Amino acid sequence: MTAVELPRPARRSWWLEEALALPGFAGPETPPLAEDITADVVILGGGYTGMWSAWFLKERQPDLDVVILEADICGGGPSGRNGGFLNGLYDEADVLIDRYGDEGRRAVDLFARSIDEIGAWCEANDVDAWYEAPGQLGFSTNPAHDARALETVEWARELGYGHVYEMLSPEELYARFDSPIARTSFRVTHGGTVQPARLARGLRNALLERGVRIHEGTPVTRFNPRTATAETPGGTVRAGRAIVGLNAWARSWRAFRRSLLIRGTYIAITARAPEALEAMHWTGGEGVYDMLGALHYVRPTRDGRVAFGGAGYRASGSDADHQQYRFHQGSVAALVRDLRRWLPAFDGVPVEAAWGGPIDVSALHLPFFGTLPGGVTHYGLGYTGNGVGPCYLAGRILSGLALGIEDEATTLPICDGDRMRFPPDPLFSLGEWIVSRAIIKRDERLDAGRRPGVFTNALARLPRRLGFNLGP
Repeated sequence: MTAVELPRPARRSWWLEEALALPGFAGPETPPLAEDITADVVILGGGYTGMWSAWFLKERQPDLDVVILEADICGGGPSGRNGGFLNGLYDEADVLIDRYGDEGRRAVDLFARSIDEIGAWCEANDVDAWYEAPGQLGFSTNPAHDARALETVEWARELGYGHVYEMLSPEELYARFDSPIARTSFRVTHGGTVQPARLARGLRNALLERGVRIHEGTPVTRFNPRTATAETPGGTVRAGRAIVGLNAWARSWRAFRRSLLIRGTYIAITARAPEALEAMHWTGGEGVYDMLGALHYVRPTRDGRVAFGGAGYRASGSDADHQQYRFHQGSVAALVRDLRRWLPAFDGVPVEAAWGGPIDVSALHLPFFGTLPGGVTHYGLGYTGNGVGPCYLAGRILSGLALGIEDEATTLPICDGDRMRFPPDPLFSLGEWIVSRAIIKRDERLDAGRRPGVFTNALARLPRRLGFNLGP
């Protein structure tokens, strides 16, 4: 029996280890809150959502007093450990347009602009976040998904995004990405990648330079959304307005419990091997993903590594701090096996580290924004693992909502709290666990050239039949 290859657990993520080793990204210390203070706006969460909101608040009103409270370090959650894929919401264009018509199309176009605007921001603020925008590659990995790849390009053309999704011939794919698992393929022309922790830490340090007060290591123990008052172990912040960007941790709030589920995602990263990338003809820098219900994705890094990620462990309940989210051995071992299957050119190249963590998943696979009762607390949640690009626009949306500004961002239809809700517990937790296992089992059987059982197939497809934009 072949031994399971299990890399070391990274501290938070390899991305953060790399970034924090550099003074320009580590930045000055921001001690925990140790007194009672007041502010114009208090922001809960030091990830992309909270920090881009702070950025745009200071852009709109430079004299505004903004405080960010972060339980860990800025970027310590999904913002500093994701795959670094920089997308708009092109993949959700059909849902947005079907639900909102022309306003949904406007949302797609505004979110897509974030791909280029993040690159411009990095250049203007001298943040080397390894930003590149060569597009991305998608493909099927089994015969059952060949039609899905073709359908993706077809609906994109019907919706007016034929310039974004282009079919690739086998020869064209081979010239860009030579892998034995890749079948029917297409190119997404507008997309990119970043080193996510460099972006998060660069944004954090830019905020400090502009006078934003950041308190890391400061969990919020109690929050009153009607008065924008946040209590912490060391002090209290009383503000005029508040912004909530807590990702998976928001599911513990009653207001969001039925709007989010928590998913564990994992990433493994190899040692440097630029010669292996060249052997695969993978020198254009594109990020790559498959068509499975439990998505797999892989991207190269500027220093010649590859980072390979996918969905895995699902803990029951609402506890985003469940320890197995950080490093679930079974999920990591399966991820490394898939990496070896996808990338035989990397045989013999060590897998240096792996990590994981929870993300929030919305029923429509779309982020949603809104205002809690009382009118002073605003939220942005539900990025479903696709927040690197959309969080930039989220910052514009939430800063505008907080300041009462009506513009092209705050008038988008996803800004009024519209979201689909999951069934109540305990039905939800039990059903989600069973369906998640069925989706993964169905994927494994299809990739192995086997037909999934009737019961497995029915369970995997159940979310879509119930109207949720999840699963196959």
